[in-house]
Amino acid sequence: MGKKLMQQRAGRGNINFRNPGWLRIGKVRYPSNLTSHHIGKVLDILHNPGMLAPVAKIKMDDGTTFYTQAVQGLAINQKIEIGAGSPPVMGNIVEVGSLTEGTIISNVEKYRGDGGRYARSAGSYAIVIGKSGDKVLIRLPSGKIEEVMPNALATIGTVAGGGVTDKPLLKAGNNYWKYKVKAKKWPVVRGVAMNVVDHPHGGGLHQSVSRSSTVSRNAPPGRKVGHIAARRTGRRERK
Repeated sequence: MGKKLMQQRAGRGNINFRNPGWLRIGKVRYPSNLTSHHIGKVLDILHNPGMLAPVAKIKMDDGTTFYTQAVQGLAINQKIEIGAGSPPVMGNIVEVGSLTEGTIISNVEKYRGDGGRYARSAGSYAIVIGKSGDKVLIRLPSGKIEEVMPNALATIGTVAGGGVTDKPLLKAGNNYWKYKVKAKKWPVVRGVAMNVVDHPHGGGLHQSVSRSSTVSRNAPPGRKVGHIAARRTGRRERK
């Protein structure tokens, strides 16, 4: 009979594949109802499991509390300004359209109210490079140029926590827990390293597929691994 593949086990769902969302401190995004200028206070800087960047807990003057990426230099009890009319000072949340070229920003929205989608990871930042019509052009950490709305919000500064990925893991256990908090199974074993009862690529006198790895689009679950419905196989001929 054999065993189910890991993909089948994950699709069925059980406690081993459950996302540990109860560990999260909350959604890290701007409030969707920011329609005017506000003054905020940094209540605390926290660690959100599953994220490398530290998270700042902000309380606005109307009593609303939200979480956002903490930028380098942000401190507890620091006052920040939020919304239209805020000056481009480190930690302030401002509209992108009011910034000059070369300004370093992070946690950038594409459309007003989406909560922030660009330059959110530890140590990352985007740069305002100009305007194109009614859009603002920013350079993402990848080097790609993206257009955002001028009333979209962004935080002035670089996301804190940069360099955290440079720290060596040193042992396999650290890697295990790193993936566990993100609901990812680790380590991932190669199919050719398994026994024949555990995987279609398993078994044999040495670790190789030893048969065609191209399978039909209509292959049954448990067999649908490898090159699924491949249009072509083999090496490409040089012209």
